[in-house]
Amino acid sequence: MSDTPSPVRRRSGRGARERILKAATELFTAQGVNATGMDQLATVANVSKRTLYTHFAGKDDLVHAYLSELEEGLLPAAPAPGESCPDPRAELLAVFDWRPRMADGPLRGCPFLNAAVEVPDPEHPVHVLAAAYKTEFARRLTALARLAGARDPEELGERLALLYDGAVARGTALNSTDPGAHARAIATALVDAAIEGTSGGTATDGTTADGDAVREGDPAATA
Repeated sequence: MSDTPSPVRRRSGRGARERILKAATELFTAQGVNATGMDQLATVANVSKRTLYTHFAGKDDLVHAYLSELEEGLLPAAPAPGESCPDPRAELLAVFDWRPRMADGPLRGCPFLNAAVEVPDPEHPVHVLAAAYKTEFARRLTALARLAGARDPEELGERLALLYDGAVARGTALNSTDPGAHARAIATALVDAAIEGTSGGTATDGTTADGDAVREGDPAATA
């Protein structure tokens, strides 16, 4: 009987891509993109380097895929055209009820902000994706602000997006969720001031507060 140890066998085939993305999410969240190497990713995902590069052309490709997987789950809720939104004000404020993605370890903040910092080239596909996410984040807040009847939904959406990003960044620096609680209080004041006294906001059933149907191009649809 030989005393030579058997080589470590790596799992491949079905499920390999999912394991790689799961490992990427764990490692990129815990230690960042730049501090994570492909060797470590392959080890944690329990795949060979060959399998890793079969599914992803390189690290940039993997980072892009990792962020794309997170995108929809992190964006604010956005009703499709024609769908109702029972309480758009509550949906706006719920954005600030964020919880850390990791139960252990320091707060890591927004993965898209982190990626934009770690990949500073504005033309790089990863940075472009991060910027597009932040643009969509504000757009969805604007849509909810419009449903809530804000006087200037674009302004409110941008202000809330800026407030959110600032709170997340400060929370990461201080390793504290307190900035999130303070941001929610500020957001409540901003939202209530923006909708106070308005009577022409669009209701959740597609009508104005006065009961008139909103038509495409009607000023009430964008007020």
